[in-house]
Formats: sequence, C-alpha cells, structure tokens
Amino acid sequence: MEKRTSVITNPDGSVVFKMEGAEIPAEWSQLATDIVVSKYFRKAGLFNDKSQGETSVRQVVYRIAHTIREAGERFGGYFASTEAADVFEAELSYYLVNQYGAFNSPVWFNCGLYHEYEIKGAGGNYAYNPTAKADSPEEIYQIDNNYERPQCSACFIQAVGDDLMSIYDLVKAEARLFKYGSGTGTNFSAIRGKQEKLSGGGTSSGLMSFLEVF
Repeated sequence: MEKRTSVITNPDGSVVFKMEGAEIPAEWSQLATDIVVSKYFRKAGLFNDKSQGETSVRQVVYRIAHTIREAGERFGGYFASTEAADVFEAELSYYLVNQYGAFNSPVWFNCGLYHEYEIKGAGGNYAYNPTAKADSPEEIYQIDNNYERPQCSACFIQAVGDDLMSIYDLVKAEARLFKYGSGTGTNFSAIRGKQEKLSGGGTSSGLMSFLEVF
C-alpha cells in the first residue's frame, strides 16, 4: 500500500474532486485510484461521525468481504466451518485487492455500511426472509433500514401497465433504485400508442409523452 492523491478535473482544469493521502495498493493505476476514491470511498458518516470517511482501500475491501462472509454465516449453509468462512473472506479480499475481479457499483456503494459503520439508510426497499414459509406474506417484507439489507444488484428489469397510476408507480420504483446506484430497464410495450382510443372517449398522447417524465 502507498499514499496517493486523487484529483478529478473538468476539461477546463477546474477541480471537481480532490483527496490527498488515500491508501491505495501500489500496483493500482491512477485511473483505478481515481475511480475507487471518488466513487466508492464512503465520504462521511462512519460511526455517526459526519466528518469521518473511508481513506483506504483496506477499509473498503474489508467492509465488503467481511459483510458478505458474515451474511453467509448468519443465513446458514454457505460455509462448512469457521475456517472455511475465514478462507472465503481472505480469498475474496485477495481477488479484490489484486484486481482479479470487481463487483458492480451498488456493492461498493452500499455493502457493509450498516454492518461495519452503523450507517442507516431510509427504509422502503423489500427483502427476502429465508426463514419464512415459501409464498407466505412474510417471505418478502419491507425494511426500515435499507443498508441493513443493502441493495447490491446493478440491473433491474421492470414492467408497466397501461394506466397513469402504473406509470407513476414506475417513476417511484426507478427513483428508489437510482438512489442506491442501480440501473433499470423497462418494457413499455403495454402502453397504448399515440391516437389510440381511451375508455373516456379521447385518444392517447402516446408513449413518448410519458417518457419525458423518465
């Protein structure tokens, strides 16, 4: 590891972001440094301290690898023993530090913030309950702290119905996904085309008018 400065500038040379003293693996390029420091370091809120943020790749990698390891132990059946869990965490950390692989952005953004730093997020997302009976009302539940069951998937595919409430429900769902760094695509084919008849006797303004909202 070595200490580096990360600077992001506009084409005119004005500084968008700067951080000095970031601890980075010596083998990493400056581009990799700038990405992880500017995008994936948590900048504030560690242990309820608004002035405390991540300053090292060690912290980021430990936050992710240890949280995933603990989830495997907590939900059960993933590791044969504590020693196996230790090996998993060590090897995952090795892969990340040595750039053999990298998670998608929501993992870097969200995973471990609550479990390692006690950072809480607004509720409203949904989570799977592995102990609930299949297809029971308790199997999927709404959470109060979105970082306790962090959003770690990058891509979502959604659908929308041919009515205003469904369209604006989709706007709300997309906003929630974007808030935690994910992306989304939607099948809009159910929405009727321009000039097609409405039940009230008028005609539809068409899909393109609604896409302006998105």
